[in-house]
Amino acid sequence: MESLVITWRELLIIVAVVLAVYVAEMLLLLRSKRGGRRWKSDAASAEPRLDALESEIEQVHAQLLHFKEQLDKLEAAPPPQANAPSSSPYSQAIQLAKQGADVSEVAANCGISRGEAELIVAMHRAKGL
Repeated sequence: MESLVITWRELLIIVAVVLAVYVAEMLLLLRSKRGGRRWKSDAASAEPRLDALESEIEQVHAQLLHFKEQLDKLEAAPPPQANAPSSSPYSQAIQLAKQGADVSEVAANCGISRGEAELIVAMHRAKGL
């Protein structure tokens, strides 16, 4: 019968492989246990987070409705420029020029110089033609 001879080097390699397999199994086992616990803890903490998210969605929805109401009011109201009288003498001069007033009338009614009135009348009569 032949005898089986194992050297120290071969024995060390065998022990290293066995230890590596053992460590890998332990890591997998620990990982699967932690994964199960994490899932349970996540499920338990998901309800408060879900409630908080639902609350936040309701707040955003309420704000959206409020902004929509404000937008509807703004769209229904006439533009402020249409109701407000012209505050600038130049805008009054433009209005008079569009209505066909002459240069001296525009200068007198708006309190602007004759040269400014001539320019405004010339520009806005030219647009009307």
